[in-house]
Amino acid sequence: MKAISRRHASSSTPTSLPPVSRGAYLLNLGLVPYRDAFDLQRSLAGGVSQGAIPETVIFLEHPPVITVGRRTETESELHVPETVEVEVVATDRGGKSTFHGPGQLVCYPILDLGNHGKDVKRYVRDLEDALIRTLAAFGLDGERYDGLTGIWMPPSDGLGPRKIASIGVHVTRWVTTHGYALNVELDPAPFTEWITACGLEDAAFTTMARELDRPVTVDEVRPIAVDAIAEVFGLELEALPTDGDAGLWPQRIHASLAER
Repeated sequence: MKAISRRHASSSTPTSLPPVSRGAYLLNLGLVPYRDAFDLQRSLAGGVSQGAIPETVIFLEHPPVITVGRRTETESELHVPETVEVEVVATDRGGKSTFHGPGQLVCYPILDLGNHGKDVKRYVRDLEDALIRTLAAFGLDGERYDGLTGIWMPPSDGLGPRKIASIGVHVTRWVTTHGYALNVELDPAPFTEWITACGLEDAAFTTMARELDRPVTVDEVRPIAVDAIAEVFGLELEALPTDGDAGLWPQRIHASLAER
């Protein structure tokens, strides 16, 4: 596959950790419809941008949904079979189309990059580093490739590179929304049969379960992923209750701040 023929420099060496940890909230939300999660992100981003709430990291799963980024060419990239019932949602993140579904761990960091270098490229690299650390804890060697975001499994046993995690971000006034999606244990067919995922022709997609040749659950991976995000971004995460009483679900005041 020509698009990923050049391999990036070593991806397994962790970057330097920030010297001081910063307090942040953690929300573990389970299965959440995509539109609800999008509204929640906008609400939290508005609060973070005004200093009303700390930075917040969300971990969740989505029901089956195809999300369309700002660079998606829908006529050529979406080819969903008529018999398939799946929501298609336009988003404000960068990148092209991708698929989300149960068995995929999604991470949405709502961070103020003023605290993390004010460098969007560095932010994306840091997300990749967090993914690499997460995979390494399971004995998987994730890699970066030149010119592409996300994490891939290297060629092995006659197989070419296989994408295992996707990244798409949006930054407004240095506050981030969207994030990454790590394929833990789900059918990767929609990435190639329903869409031209990430705009990559002939790309192969995989999951942690396939690479490890054993069942793997999102619940098994989530705590490792939480630790990796905390380490990479220098966060001291405080888990919040998710029963709706934490005051962090979409609020009109936060949403209005996000639109300013």
